[in-house]
Amino acid sequence: MWAIHNEIRTFFKKVKELIKEDKVTEVSLFTLELVKKINDMIYKEEHILFPMCLETLSHEEWVEVKQGERDIGYAWVRPRRGWPTQADKLKGKLEKEMKEGGKQLPLDTGMLSLEQLNLMLTHMPVDLTYVDEHDQVLYYSGGKDRIFPRSPGVIGRKVQKCHPSKSVKMVNKIVKEFKSGNRDIAEFWFNMEERFVHIRYYAVRDDKGKYKGVLEFSQDVTHIRHLEFEKRLLDWE
Repeated sequence: MWAIHNEIRTFFKKVKELIKEDKVTEVSLFTLELVKKINDMIYKEEHILFPMCLETLSHEEWVEVKQGERDIGYAWVRPRRGWPTQADKLKGKLEKEMKEGGKQLPLDTGMLSLEQLNLMLTHMPVDLTYVDEHDQVLYYSGGKDRIFPRSPGVIGRKVQKCHPSKSVKMVNKIVKEFKSGNRDIAEFWFNMEERFVHIRYYAVRDDKGKYKGVLEFSQDVTHIRHLEFEKRLLDWE
């Protein structure tokens, strides 16, 4: 179904291009193909995917799905109320205890509370994702302007299962080269709508050089690419 989603996105882009060129009509080939593929996807979701999920997923797994809805986004309907669970109450209690206790984490060059560390990570102008040495996703920064949406459901999942099938081969190659020590950095850059995106992958190693995972940085560098000359003074006025 991921592959079909990619096909739909491709047709969307083509129809948008035709609209800009004033070459699209209600009965154009691309418009008909787009509508057909969307209808086919809706049918598969309603008659195959959703019924299968209702039979297969546990209550706890549905809670994880619910937690990821806000980050992924809604297609047509936005829920009017949340879904309070025991897990949510426990999480809230733990967060309250950590804030009230003022606990700090000793880092290599200073100390930060859990709240401060989380604020720092979510305010950085880059999207961060950390994958451990076992290829499991352990963390992603939840900033409000993420380039690529993430869901809490990816935490603990193999990184290979967080990418479309056409990208898995490249993901495996990067991880293999990082683990072997042959490479330490992989980077990509491309246009995405009106933005220019830069992605970097870094091999994470401990003091002894042992592989401990991958750190991914994704950044919208559209503004940076257009900087010229120098700016050394504040120009707020």
